[in-house]
Amino acid sequence: MSTLSKLRRLVLRDGVSVREASRRLGISRNTASKWLSEPEMREPKYPVRVKAQGVLTPYEDTLARWLKADQHRNKRERRGIKAMFEALRAMGYGGSRGPVYRFAKQWRMAQDHSARGAGFVPLSFELGEAFQFDWSTEYAFIGGLRRRLEVAHTKLAASRAFVLSAFHSQAHEMLFEAHARAFAVLGGVTKRGIYDNMKTAVDKVGAGKQRSVNARFEAMTGHYLFDPEFCNRAAGWEKGIVEKNVQDRRRGIWREASERRWASLSELNAWLQQACVDAWSELRHPEWHELTVAEVWQDERLRLTPNPRPFDGYVEDPVRVTSTSLIHFQRNRYSVPCEWVHAVVSVRAYHDRLLVVGPKGHSVTLQRCFDRDQTIYDWTHYIALIERKPGALRNGAPFKTMPEPLRLLQDQLLRHAGGDRVMAQVLSAVTAHGLEAVLVAVELALQSGRVSAEHVLNVLSRLKEPELRVGPATTSVDLKTPSQADLKRYDRLRQPKEVRHA
Repeated sequence: MSTLSKLRRLVLRDGVSVREASRRLGISRNTASKWLSEPEMREPKYPVRVKAQGVLTPYEDTLARWLKADQHRNKRERRGIKAMFEALRAMGYGGSRGPVYRFAKQWRMAQDHSARGAGFVPLSFELGEAFQFDWSTEYAFIGGLRRRLEVAHTKLAASRAFVLSAFHSQAHEMLFEAHARAFAVLGGVTKRGIYDNMKTAVDKVGAGKQRSVNARFEAMTGHYLFDPEFCNRAAGWEKGIVEKNVQDRRRGIWREASERRWASLSELNAWLQQACVDAWSELRHPEWHELTVAEVWQDERLRLTPNPRPFDGYVEDPVRVTSTSLIHFQRNRYSVPCEWVHAVVSVRAYHDRLLVVGPKGHSVTLQRCFDRDQTIYDWTHYIALIERKPGALRNGAPFKTMPEPLRLLQDQLLRHAGGDRVMAQVLSAVTAHGLEAVLVAVELALQSGRVSAEHVLNVLSRLKEPELRVGPATTSVDLKTPSQADLKRYDRLRQPKEVRHA
């Protein structure tokens, strides 16, 4: 274009001949005449030349496929051009590595200048209209171990207020608890909730917007009174607000959380909740730059539906109790009362506990374990069985978890004949009097050095006796002349008359 513009100035403005102008610019006179014959200045177009066959030409398609596949791999797993050159030589390529490097460079430049994906339509939401929900996988140190966590992101589409909650999995009970926590922090519920097609919400994806919604998820939406809305397949931009929230919080809040050490998951979630609320006051709203997220949230909170009581989000499964009074749940074993052996019980799984309902309506609450292949015993569940089989105390696995005073008492009693029966009598007192009272009685018995079931039960009965309160004595006799203290009377008693003894 620069040569053409110079040519036009020389000929049309300065009056230089076409021959002289072409000589000065170093172009053909025919080319100069053709350019000047055009009525308007246009960029010259040249015919496409057929590329000559080179030694790399038969392998260009293979090399392009390798380069394209590397774009979708982790950076650590990508192959360098040298490795691709060696692979081409193994396939029969006989040229040097220069053409391979030039082809890879040109291919990458073409990819950088090409269009990337389709365009998107910006979305706008009214205050109180919708929230968006998504999961992300993160890592943190909890209890001294680096654990994989599933983080629930709930974000209001209008005010951009967000809440993060960390769980061990994306199960139904975790999903329900994440909504309960988010609505409690946000101060209410919007009219709609926007999700992707996660398995805990959608059982089957139909044509278009047709979805077969999970029954438990449908019950939760009916409890909180919002309409669920699901994105199209591979259309994450339909909930792009929360998608971006995952990236932003990973670089901000979660980066700080991953650098700390947490004693428990509940401690981490308490810190996450406070960190989210603090971030609202620091972040500017993307549409109203003069306002913070917290200030816009104050207006949106007035348009939210009042938050009801938390949804009783549990998943119930029937389980049969084994002969060792254990139930199997998600690759772990938990002990239940021995009276339920071989019975079918109902296990209600919450996000942090298990509620086991027995045959006659009695229930026990168990602390949920998220490790694998673990056996969690509660020795109090086997007390009734030990009364019939006291010999199992010596090597019983559940009784290794007893408190320290009871294990010291067991060690001393089992040294003598019949000590297992004596220990069974002490453990049976736990059911009648409670664990705390029995522990106090055992500690007193150990301090006295007299270890026996009768002694422990005697101490326990004395601890359980009601305290007698003696009030002031009352009488009907009135004292008119109060007595006076006279110390001389004692002196008179000390000086009796001497009596002569025979």
